[in-house]
Amino acid sequence: MQSHDLVIKVVESAFNKKAIDIKVLDLRQVTSITDYFVICTGESTPQVKAICDEIEEKLGYDNVHVWHREGYSHLHWVLLDYVDVVVHIFLPEERDFYSLERLWGAGDMVAIEDMQSEKFQKSF
Repeated sequence: MQSHDLVIKVVESAFNKKAIDIKVLDLRQVTSITDYFVICTGESTPQVKAICDEIEEKLGYDNVHVWHREGYSHLHWVLLDYVDVVVHIFLPEERDFYSLERLWGAGDMVAIEDMQSEKFQKSF
C-alpha cells in the first residue's frame, strides 16, 4: 500500500473514533525515517485506545500490520509505526507538552481536505 493511501486510511479511522485536531505532516523532504506523521488527540484513555484499535483493525483488513507499537499500556501517547507512516495518538496534555508539530515544523502540513485531491495522490 502506498504511503499516501495509508495516511488516508489512518485519518479516516481516527475520524471514525472522533479523534480531534488531526494533523498530517509530510516529512519526505526532512528525514528518511518516515514519509508522514499523523498526529491526533483523544480526550481520554479509553478514546485513545479506541482510536488505536480502530486504526489497527481497519488497516488489518488490507493486510497492513503495525511494525511497532509504543505506549499502548499507558495510553497517554501511543505511537503506531507503519514504517512509511508513523501515527501519534495523544492525550491533550501530552500533545501540548511534546508539541511534535513544532518539533517537526520543517515538514509540510497536509490539509485534511486536500488528501483526496489529485495533487496529493500524485505527489510521489
